[in-house]
Amino acid sequence: MGEIDDGDALRNIVPDAFHRPDVRLLEPVLHSTHRPRILLLYGSLRARSFSRLLTLEAQRILEDMGAETRMFDPRGLPLPDAEPETHPKVAELRALVMWSEGQVWCSPERHGAMTGIMKAQIDWIPLSVGAVRPSQGKTLAVMQVCGGSQSFNAVNQLRVLGRWMRMFTIPNQSSVAKAFEEFDDDDRMKPSPYYDRVVDVMEELVKFTLLLRDRAPYLVDRYSERKESAEALARRVTLTRI
Repeated sequence: MGEIDDGDALRNIVPDAFHRPDVRLLEPVLHSTHRPRILLLYGSLRARSFSRLLTLEAQRILEDMGAETRMFDPRGLPLPDAEPETHPKVAELRALVMWSEGQVWCSPERHGAMTGIMKAQIDWIPLSVGAVRPSQGKTLAVMQVCGGSQSFNAVNQLRVLGRWMRMFTIPNQSSVAKAFEEFDDDDRMKPSPYYDRVVDVMEELVKFTLLLRDRAPYLVDRYSERKESAEALARRVTLTRI
């Protein structure tokens, strides 16, 4: 093994855009004192939707843990690209995403995957709006309901989407098998290990949201984007001088 040539090791680096991580910068200047803002999405339009019922249970738990919650009703949301971005349901969803600091995504598993209703909601969330990235740096918890034996196909797909949307997906998750057996006649979830797991997931989500929400700007600050911004600024300065 040869020695590293320190003089040439970072020859492709733009020095002004290269920052060494500093633990001191992980301490936020301001500490938010408002309730954690959590948006909940579910993936079914059925009159008795078990993904909606599970999401309602999660909402009750989050509220009791001190979070402020809002749930999006996907009824009336058009298919992606079928209507303009100014459609009222699209605008409502995007405003809620911007408002949120954390999110819960809950989908039924259909044909071994999340539902189209769930995917359509996520597809309407843009990666960027001008200089703002609506979902970047927000926390995410994923859940699914199963019609039969327990599966993790939907939550695994939701994790991939959460990563793609640049969100912090928490380690814990919930998958409820034979969901039709887990709710009583009042549409409330029965006591069970499945319910206990939902409590665990929501507790973890609130903790991670409190931990990350004021640190997200530093955590998602990237070399490539700083470099791109510096290059764009240099081009504007050059054009101004011409």
